[in-house]
Amino acid sequence: MSRVHVGVIGVGHLGAIHARIYAQLSGARLAGVCDVLPERAAAVAHAHGATAYTQLSKLLPQVQAVSIAVPTAAHFTVAKQCLAAGVHVLLEKPITRTLAQADALLALARRRHLTVQVGHVERFNSAFQGIAKVLKEPRFIECHRLGPYTQRGTDVGVVLDLMIHDIDIVLWLVGQPVRRIDAVGVSILSASEDIANARLTFANGAVANLTASRVTPETLRKIRLFQSDTYISVDYAAQAAKVFQKHHGAIAHRELPIQREEPLKAELASFLEAVRRGHRPVVTGEDAREALRVALTITRKILKGSDRRCQAPTGLYRGLAPSEEV
Repeated sequence: MSRVHVGVIGVGHLGAIHARIYAQLSGARLAGVCDVLPERAAAVAHAHGATAYTQLSKLLPQVQAVSIAVPTAAHFTVAKQCLAAGVHVLLEKPITRTLAQADALLALARRRHLTVQVGHVERFNSAFQGIAKVLKEPRFIECHRLGPYTQRGTDVGVVLDLMIHDIDIVLWLVGQPVRRIDAVGVSILSASEDIANARLTFANGAVANLTASRVTPETLRKIRLFQSDTYISVDYAAQAAKVFQKHHGAIAHRELPIQREEPLKAELASFLEAVRRGHRPVVTGEDAREALRVALTITRKILKGSDRRCQAPTGLYRGLAPSEEV
């Protein structure tokens, strides 16, 4: 089957990795990269034998699909231009700033019969394939996503920057509607919340407790899942999983065998396959829209409940229903 001609829009830290992986994938031909900084576009294009662009309108006629790795504020405008040009889109998370923007993109994609996949890359973490046969019906989930402060990603708060990965994961694993959300958070170094905790209660009674911080010296990416007679611990970074189970009155534990693969490489390969075959992507735009809805609700509750109110970017919550109901 012929290779998909693909481009990368925004080749900063993450976009440059997208370009590198596309250049390696047998199912892709990296046709071009686009960035507002000419020297950055030129450097990444030269490294991978692609063409550099600074104008999106010049790149789009050359590609069938794109990865969009621009700042969140530009997601809607850039993705809309790509879809209007008939180009399939992989859009980094969060899908957009607002639910109204997400709805507009998804409606446009449906009208044009185009694929929209969103970069919730943890879905492609090999550890989750390893626990698939063990995980049945989690009743309590605990997530920790902690790391030191960097300027990258601070155009949004820590909920939309980091926690949204775990929001998507728990929505996927539980597979039930969220009935209640409680949240707290604090702004420390940026204009938005830098550390946050949220508790999600699902329709089936399952509970997820999520903590995200971008002001913690140590880096930690873990999720713990509890179900009847079983406790599963997953280390995202190490792509490792341990299972603790009751056995003859004692607790036995074992490490699950994991066939490790670079999650982003698996994500991009999956996107290309969805484009080639017209299949539903692993992480749909609708999935990402629901993760955004929950994330915006968490952030709004933090803003309403905090004594030291975070200053949110204008328009961040436009499109979110005014009701407190989830």
